[in-house]
Amino acid sequence: MVDYNVHLVGSVPLADSTTVFRTIGAALGPALLRVPDGEVGERLTWLPWLDPVFSENDAFEATETIFQHHAAASKMRHYRLRDGIDADNVIINGLRYAEVAESSYNAFLKCRSEGLIPATCRFQVSIPHPVAPIRHFVSEKDQNRVEPILERAFAAEVAKIANVVPPSDLAIQWDIASAVFEALERGEPTRFGETKGEMYQSFAERIVRMADTVPAEADLLLHLCYGDSGHKHAVEPTDMSDMVEMANRVSTLVSRPVDVIHMPVPRDRNDVAYFQPLNRLALSAGTRLSIGLVHHTDGVAGTRRRLDVAREYASDFLIATECGFGRRSVETIAELLDIHAEVAGIR
Repeated sequence: MVDYNVHLVGSVPLADSTTVFRTIGAALGPALLRVPDGEVGERLTWLPWLDPVFSENDAFEATETIFQHHAAASKMRHYRLRDGIDADNVIINGLRYAEVAESSYNAFLKCRSEGLIPATCRFQVSIPHPVAPIRHFVSEKDQNRVEPILERAFAAEVAKIANVVPPSDLAIQWDIASAVFEALERGEPTRFGETKGEMYQSFAERIVRMADTVPAEADLLLHLCYGDSGHKHAVEPTDMSDMVEMANRVSTLVSRPVDVIHMPVPRDRNDVAYFQPLNRLALSAGTRLSIGLVHHTDGVAGTRRRLDVAREYASDFLIATECGFGRRSVETIAELLDIHAEVAGIR
């Protein structure tokens, strides 16, 4: 038995997926329920690798607009629908998540058969919720028109993934990042609603549409996030209120079980005020909370300070970092995994 199971959000900056599986398995094996492939190579930066989805599609043309969260964040060009294009006839291809999943799953099976990954672990695929690439790649005037097209494309991609990875061995995580939580934190009118209440409902419905595309036999994971581009949040959360409200709304609307909902904790927040909204969390039976309270910056001691406060408001949760490891230097990965292992009670 371990004290806590570990949830890995996704990216790990190692050489390839086999190296990720071997490294993660050796460090955290007994605490793992699911293992991602590390989103290695061009996927480490999360969204930029999707640029060809728009730049190579004849229905779109480049604009002069560059999207960037902040000075240290990745830059991504906006695209618009060409004049005369009927959005209802546009097809988006080339997402490639299923193609990569098939290759990584074969590596996963080999490592698991060799005992390098626990036999009970599922293979995890992390995918951005369509709201994020829409914001990063599509001009504002076309976002409402393109969003349903991209939702259909991602739904089709989930079906492809389930064809190459048996759903009973699969976990799909939807990454719901700052496109959602920056808007909620600021509370200003957006295309999602004039008020915060309208935006809560609008975002919850969007999350549920994609959540319901995941096959019933597969695990469904929801990663709530405030951004990590340049290792910096798009906006700092006041507390966990917006995440709790979103989790509660999704839990009442979704038609299938949600296995994990992950919520981040900034490294400087070990105060009661941040965690107290968890008192209002009303997850469905079978849904486990994952709390992103592990930070390399202050190590085991700082992680345990956040953990102690979290335990006053939640129980039976998984421990995790705020986001993936992808923006972190390779040299820190072993130390970060050691922090997980010690806090999880493996050592």
